[in-house]
Amino acid sequence: MFSDPSVNLSKLGISHGMKVVDLGAGSGFYTLEAARLVGPGGRIYAIDVQKEILERIRTTGASQNLRNIEVIWANAEKIGGTKLREGIADRVIASNVLFQIEKPEEFALEIKRLLKPNGKILVIDWTAGSPLGPKIVFSAEKAQMLFEKAGFKVDQSFMAGDHHYGLVLTK
Repeated sequence: MFSDPSVNLSKLGISHGMKVVDLGAGSGFYTLEAARLVGPGGRIYAIDVQKEILERIRTTGASQNLRNIEVIWANAEKIGGTKLREGIADRVIASNVLFQIEKPEEFALEIKRLLKPNGKILVIDWTAGSPLGPKIVFSAEKAQMLFEKAGFKVDQSFMAGDHHYGLVLTK
């Protein structure tokens, strides 16, 4: 099975009314599923560096009557780069972004800045050796060390489909 956003998000404990940030929102699969989970009283912030991707997420969300999505063209690789205020998020999603990031330490610190105390992050990324994934991956072990160094604690580690690992960490 390929990575399933609804299954993976179930491990994050998202509930109605929460604020969730999807960093590197890409296809929007996680953004759209999270928007359903938080309901009309919650908010999803879809962050990406590609404007056309964000426009696609905005259009798809509107066509599915999801009015709780805010798209933001921003860079999560620098502290303050997301343009969101400190402590805004109950949850953060980082799916298939670590392998692309040039400044992982700053990325982890930006996530820490965004999260409320005891907030959680869901990290989904490619496993080594996947024929579908990139040649160079950001391993689960390396991701765990990165976030622990930034002050996070691992809640769980799991297989997030046939080609991905998953981590849930708490601030």
